[in-house]
Amino acid sequence: MTPQRKTFLFALWGVTLIALLALGWFTVLEPRLNRSVADQLGQGDYSLTMTDGGTFTEDTLRGTPSAVFFGFAHCPEVCPTTLGDVSGWQEALAGDGNALRVFFVTVDPERDTPEMLEDYVSWVPGVTGVSGGRAEIDKAIRAFRVYAQKVPLADGGYTMDHSAFVLLFDDRGRFVQPIAYQEEFDSAVGKIRKLFAG
Repeated sequence: MTPQRKTFLFALWGVTLIALLALGWFTVLEPRLNRSVADQLGQGDYSLTMTDGGTFTEDTLRGTPSAVFFGFAHCPEVCPTTLGDVSGWQEALAGDGNALRVFFVTVDPERDTPEMLEDYVSWVPGVTGVSGGRAEIDKAIRAFRVYAQKVPLADGGYTMDHSAFVLLFDDRGRFVQPIAYQEEFDSAVGKIRKLFAG
């Protein structure tokens, strides 16, 4: 066998090995890694109070499709805008005979009591407010892998920076995908309809 042929065969085996490794990554390992992250989202030992008197835990997400949004009642723009979007989604879903369970989890439990949140979300169909002690809220923030940070204001008060997306979960309580802040209406409703389609 000539040296050129040996080099060619060696290179061919190398390319074949790389192709097999890439195939294994994209078909086996990478989906498992991504799925494991999705499976863990929302899982944790938090226990919070809902405005309907129930307890919000990881088990609450099971049974029917649902959405989770982290915000706060003193939010000047993102939260009221998102609640307005949710209202529009619910109206569109009603035409299909569906209603999405939406949980509005406060990142500011020091000010957002369950009673206050009940009033804050009451105008939007299907939305339940969720509050609790600071430690339990922090557990939920970690479980859902969202961002929330207190920001001091010049007048001595504070506001909250927080994630602005809505997290969608299927009827098994598994994270499916997010809806971005002010995502185009048809895109958002399409994502929700897929949840109900199974």
